[in-house]
Amino acid sequence: MGSCFSAESRSPHPTSPSSSFRKRKSNSRKRLGSRASSFEYWRNEPLHRIPGRIFINGSSQVASLFTQQGKKGTNQDAMVVWENFCSRQDTIFCGVFDGHGPFGHMVAKRVRDSLPLKLNAHWELNVSGEEVLKEISINTAGSMNIEEAASASADEDSRVSVDAEETEKHPEIFQTLRESFLKAFKVMDRELKTHQSIDCFCSGTTAVTLIKQGHDLIVGNVGDSRAVLGTREIDDSLVAVQLTVDLKPNLPAEEERIRSCKGRVFALHDEPEVARVWLPNNDSPGLAMARAFGDFCLKDFGLISVPEMSYRRLTEKDEFIVLATDGIWDVLSNKEVVDIVAATSRRSSAARALVESAVRAWRYKYPTSKVDDCAVVCLFLNSASPKVCSASNAKSKEQPSSVIQVHNGDRGDISAPPTGLPRSGTCRENNEGDDNNKNEEEKESKEEEIDPESEIEWSALEGVSRVNTLLNLPRFEPDKEDKGMMRKQK
Repeated sequence: MGSCFSAESRSPHPTSPSSSFRKRKSNSRKRLGSRASSFEYWRNEPLHRIPGRIFINGSSQVASLFTQQGKKGTNQDAMVVWENFCSRQDTIFCGVFDGHGPFGHMVAKRVRDSLPLKLNAHWELNVSGEEVLKEISINTAGSMNIEEAASASADEDSRVSVDAEETEKHPEIFQTLRESFLKAFKVMDRELKTHQSIDCFCSGTTAVTLIKQGHDLIVGNVGDSRAVLGTREIDDSLVAVQLTVDLKPNLPAEEERIRSCKGRVFALHDEPEVARVWLPNNDSPGLAMARAFGDFCLKDFGLISVPEMSYRRLTEKDEFIVLATDGIWDVLSNKEVVDIVAATSRRSSAARALVESAVRAWRYKYPTSKVDDCAVVCLFLNSASPKVCSASNAKSKEQPSSVIQVHNGDRGDISAPPTGLPRSGTCRENNEGDDNNKNEEEKESKEEEIDPESEIEWSALEGVSRVNTLLNLPRFEPDKEDKGMMRKQK
């Protein structure tokens, strides 16, 4: 409930038009062998060897990444930038993930590594399906309309019902990627549920992700991490535009869905501003978000992993996008964030400058609290200069950019609120390329990769670090069979 997927179970007759369509679709997949081989290549290629993919502290011509462990234990934040995403020219994938719970650090890294591959796979399938639909519409003339063909070609279990008027006003790339995002997020969450070495029952992660292709920007968000755009107004002043909504449990539509599924939403007396999700008959786990990957103890009680999708047509006035976990947004406003990035002298140090500013803000605003983990991705939209434009620089005139917010059926419309630091030793300068740096980066990359055997060695207590996101774990009394087994073991 709340996913708002529409599925129609169909069993066409062998001679029906939809049956012949499926035969033609299978034949077309054979012709599109290059797409299948491309997917196999990315699935089998070691992630740390893929060119243009950065997931540790570093930078490139168009992006800056930095994460820093807080004072609560293991760093449960993860991030990734993938330029020329799966060999697509002028296409970038970015994501920031904030884990929580005993195994939150593992969940965040797993989603970081697997979600882009699943998104690519569904994108390829959707593009292939569109080509088949065009062929069918030409060959079958009036025997089969586009709506029937689309229903037959899609994965019926995860297709989202789209209004005809809504389809017309959105660009074609958004329609394709919207479905790809929705399917990839669903498959990702399903995979986590059956993962053998990561217990996701009381652990999960947020995910704020985007794909930029040319001037098209598509954003998919789950949880309370955030994406903010730094752009210019008509008077050339720099302003912050929030691209995502913090999906908190006290949002009216989110709270309604959770309560309708027998979940509870309330805040504790000592933190009245933090609404949390609780089990029906147990004061746990107290999750401070309404959507997340994992956290399967709450999935039957209103928590979902369906992403909030949005689209924006970028213009020359749009300068950069900041993706960050709540360790940044808890202490810095959107305007403060874009001002810090804009004031940084070099792009390569922008993410680090933002994290260090947030750490200072934590110590100043909350001196008795533990600093949270922080992860930042700064994506620069104009790659002409390696330096960040200052607030006084002028931009060429362009038509005002348009923003489309898409809500997935279970929510009403929500309007989103409106001196350089020294370079890190792990940050790459734009022109660095000597073999020593590459070897060190590859070594660190291998250490970041998740090894199924090493995952088992992690202690549950080592991962309990997100006290603000997840309060406590549910306790279950062993049943009679479990007690009997315990006696036999003794």
